[in-house]
Amino acid sequence: MLSENIKTLRKARGLSQQELAERLHVVRQTVSKWEQGLSVPDAAMLVQLAECLEVSVEELLGTPKSDSTAPKPPEELLADKLGQLTAQLAQQNTRRRRFWKGVAIAAGAGAVCLLPPAAIAVWIRLTGGFPAGSIGVIGGADGPTEILITGEPALPWRLLLALGGCIVLTVLGLVLSRRQD
Repeated sequence: MLSENIKTLRKARGLSQQELAERLHVVRQTVSKWEQGLSVPDAAMLVQLAECLEVSVEELLGTPKSDSTAPKPPEELLADKLGQLTAQLAQQNTRRRRFWKGVAIAAGAGAVCLLPPAAIAVWIRLTGGFPAGSIGVIGGADGPTEILITGEPALPWRLLLALGGCIVLTVLGLVLSRRQD
């Protein structure tokens, strides 16, 4: 029944299998298998398919919405529940993608903030650090203050690890936010 509905609705909209497949980001053979009844779309794809064919999930499954208050046959009740379930799953997937996109944005912002101090610290370390016993002068409210700087600054491993963690989280967030279930 679903296979017949997909084929009928696709033809009614004047779409070829290839055009429908491109809109859904699947290959033409997938649409062909749905129409032949060899496979069925998953819950998220069922919602996208219904949107693409401009019908509700219930109508796509073969149970048009009725306005009557008469009791529904078990098949219609099952289709209604399946429609609600697929809508909930699609909503959960959307929330999950938004979460990972937010993680990617936050981690990317953290990486951008950590990059300049890490680059400066590495540059100082690679150029030989500060000369031993150099004196720096800073101004204060009561006059200049001299500061003696001795030894070499340690490479800021914590800063570099935080930067690396932000980069890894950014990549992970981007990958998981674009993943199709």
